[in-house]
Amino acid sequence: MSKATKRKHVVKEVLLDYVQPTEKQRIVRILGSPGNNLHEVETAEGDRFLASMPTKFRKNIWIKRGDFVIVDPIAEGEKVKAEIAFIIYKDHQRLLQKEGLCNKGAESQNTQSEKSGAEDEEEDDDDDTEDDSDLFVNTNRVYYEDSEEESESEKESDEEEGERVKIWD
Repeated sequence: MSKATKRKHVVKEVLLDYVQPTEKQRIVRILGSPGNNLHEVETAEGDRFLASMPTKFRKNIWIKRGDFVIVDPIAEGEKVKAEIAFIIYKDHQRLLQKEGLCNKGAESQNTQSEKSGAEDEEEDDDDDTEDDSDLFVNTNRVYYEDSEEESESEKESDEEEGERVKIWD
């Protein structure tokens, strides 16, 4: 099987299949990635440990901090205590919550994101003016500030002298 075909099947499996955790499997939240295909995870009880990503997911499926995964425990592991079996996306997470299989951490995060989304929509409705303060600012470019408050006498004196005005100190 070629790499492209394998990647296609893995992505299709993750996005379309509906997997329920078995008795041994657990649903955990990703806290971060220290590297080397290891991910620090946290259970609903607050236990933290490392989980490894299997080779079929590497370079095909990407996970980030805050995502939920289903892990299989590794009995002989000291630091790495689990292996990622399945990656849970939002649609799959909603189905697990309806069936009551999803842990409390996943439910609280999902409800918080829904609340913040609703608050953002309310703020957008209230604020009809355009505010560009939250836009990305490129620090590699010189920032020229256009000031409409500059008096006409200053403009005339600058034009007469033919000097350039310094923007920064």
